[in-house]
Amino acid sequence: MPENEATPDTRHEATLDTRYSDKNATAASWPAAVEQLEQAEIFWLTTVRPQGRPHVTPLLGVWLAEALHFCTGPAERKAKNLEANPQVVLTTGSNALNEGFDLVVEGEAVQETDEPRLRRLAKAYEQKYGKVWHFDVRDGAFHGDGGRALVFRVAPSKVLGFGRGVYSQNRWTF
Repeated sequence: MPENEATPDTRHEATLDTRYSDKNATAASWPAAVEQLEQAEIFWLTTVRPQGRPHVTPLLGVWLAEALHFCTGPAERKAKNLEANPQVVLTTGSNALNEGFDLVVEGEAVQETDEPRLRRLAKAYEQKYGKVWHFDVRDGAFHGDGGRALVFRVAPSKVLGFGRGVYSQNRWTF
């Protein structure tokens, strides 16, 4: 995870849990975590089924305006789960054992229907993932080749960061 000490963000200062961190570990900066959230291509979304069992699925996501955003069809399992319980976890990171940094974002998924914001998000999706992820915006949702997609915003309530190589456990609260 790249460090960005030039622009520290004291609003989101990391707490390093020394119980789970190497003695030489230092807390990661929030700007470096944001950079990783902006660049990550795949996120794993965890929702809770109405019966209480977890549901995990990979998806694309965009970090914009201090929140993660994702979309899903209204008939998909994750959309149905969010109707009953909006609490989610989004994770991203690396599969390497001795290098990388994983991020776990906890928060509430709130449906985004404001069309000017949706247009900004549609543009951000296309810039990040290419023309195949072009969406039109109408009726408070994305519309693309796969049909109508609901858009959700997750403003973090807590973010955990797990470093490998020099092992560390970081925590940011909001």
